[in-house]
Amino acid sequence: MTDEEQENLELENTEQEELYEHHRFVIEKGQVMQRIDKYIHNHLANTSRNRIQNAITAGNIIVNGKVVKSNYRVKPLDVIQIVLPHPVREFELIPEDLPISIVYEDDEVAIINKQAGLVVHPAYGHYSGTLMNALAYHFKNLPQGNNRMERPGLVHRIDKNTSGLLVIAKTDLAMNLLAKEFFDRTIDRKYLALVWGDFKEEEGTITGNIGRNMKDRKVMDVFPDGDYGKHAVTHYKVVERFGYVTLVECKLETGRTHQIRVHMKHIGHPLFMDYEYGGDKILKGTTFTKYKQFVENCFELFPGQALHAASLGFIHPTTKKKMFFEAELPDNFKAALEKWRNYVKYQKD
Repeated sequence: MTDEEQENLELENTEQEELYEHHRFVIEKGQVMQRIDKYIHNHLANTSRNRIQNAITAGNIIVNGKVVKSNYRVKPLDVIQIVLPHPVREFELIPEDLPISIVYEDDEVAIINKQAGLVVHPAYGHYSGTLMNALAYHFKNLPQGNNRMERPGLVHRIDKNTSGLLVIAKTDLAMNLLAKEFFDRTIDRKYLALVWGDFKEEEGTITGNIGRNMKDRKVMDVFPDGDYGKHAVTHYKVVERFGYVTLVECKLETGRTHQIRVHMKHIGHPLFMDYEYGGDKILKGTTFTKYKQFVENCFELFPGQALHAASLGFIHPTTKKKMFFEAELPDNFKAALEKWRNYVKYQKD
């Protein structure tokens, strides 16, 4: 494997937002009228009729801005947009009996509370021991999307060192409908993050296009001018202040790669212990040796960035009822907050 191939695979492992195919067809002027399901099947490689039908049923196929049914007949100059689960690099997914925390499960969906340090899906360097390996063992016959997909049931992702909630689709229709919810930005996601520095305000909004860093392709950057990257919006509010660090709640309006991490760095508040974005250094505080040792003790509690997917809300794909789940902070995160509370109290005394 060349260095370039290895880098591409590593980059794939960091992707967050590009979970779904985004196809666009503009029908040629000479096209005869034809059922849309047949037209798409003829023009979209490696996609089964069943997969196309599920996408249509889920409302994931749009013509001229409107959702259509499978009997719609395409005509010249129609603009077709398609959202489907994204096909990814092919390799064998081996089921493994790994411990996972299942918060909720029914015939259509499952909610997983992922521990920090667990890779979500296989990629270069992580062919086993991932959440996907565990899901393949615990849940049989998860929807594949197509026969090249090694992420069965996966609708969205969180970073390796981020803990918290993930929704897993257990049927093809559920996968398509949940994919549509993420695409339409109707999913309610809130995170808790421990970040460096204090805030003047109690809440705010960060807006800035996110794209690959021009010098280091493994990390992301914010491009305020909008000429590069993808539109991203993060809302935040202060939960608890510790002087040198702050616990904030972040609500995602979009779902870009490393969105909270890169947005917080952009406004001068990198996540605590985020080694990819500079948060693994002492950025605020005193020069005293005791303080340095205190912060390093807190660093040791985290495998990486102090970020937790605390809540998740969505419309159930079949019952159409709003579902909402919350996950407590993991013990290491709680321990770090308690250390900071005691430190602040000691400083006041």
